[in-house]
Amino acid sequence: MARVTGIGGVFLRARDAAALRAWYAEHLGIDGGDWGGKQFEWTAGGSTTWAVFDADSEHLGDRGQGFMVNFRVDDLDAMLARLRAAGAQVDDKVEDTDFGRFGWAHDIEGNRFELWQPPAGQ
Repeated sequence: MARVTGIGGVFLRARDAAALRAWYAEHLGIDGGDWGGKQFEWTAGGSTTWAVFDADSEHLGDRGQGFMVNFRVDDLDAMLARLRAAGAQVDDKVEDTDFGRFGWAHDIEGNRFELWQPPAGQ
């Protein structure tokens, strides 16, 4: 049987694509290059998660938001501090779990995203 073997990409609509690309480049270090996108190569191991939440789940933030991107980071505290210093809306809550550490913030168009620092050695 044919099956999905991974996530090939994440694509966002934006009211101002150039401004949103610039925001992600400046604040998260995701440079879209000449074509407006970034390819991540998983050379350090790890995995990508696919999950579907109930419509009333608070995990994604605003119930009008139909998806949330989770970004893998090397230093959650430093990334959250960087975003706060830049004036981004950052949730106060940080979760420490067996799966790693999680924090949340919003981009300039109000999209909530998750930051994930995997456990050491993963």
